[in-house]
Amino acid sequence: MLTDPIADMITRIRNAIMAELRHVDIPISNLKKEITRVFFEEGYIGNYKFIDDSGRGLIRITLKYIKGESPIHEIKRVSKPSKRVYVKKEEIPLVKRGFGISVLSTPKGIMSDAKARSLGVGGELLIQMW
Repeated sequence: MLTDPIADMITRIRNAIMAELRHVDIPISNLKKEITRVFFEEGYIGNYKFIDDSGRGLIRITLKYIKGESPIHEIKRVSKPSKRVYVKKEEIPLVKRGFGISVLSTPKGIMSDAKARSLGVGGELLIQMW
């Protein structure tokens, strides 16, 4: 049993990028589905699909490479099970002066930092990437 499935997801993506793999499979959950959707909407991954694998589902993420380089240079977990990090709408940080994104869990769902600012909501700061 994993204690932090989001950290596992991030590690799988990071390892697949370092190995220059085209796809990475991640065990499915509703939270990971929403995080994957945000990655896709923000242009950090090429595509994704949900696979029903004999009762256990998977998310197959197609990684994106531009001229042999991934748009994901660094990805890190901010809020952890041992130390939760919450931000108010005014305190949502800019990642790399706006060249990166944060993924937040808000009362209105999982979304990027830009969308959270536009909707005027804060929440738990899950992931930062650039």
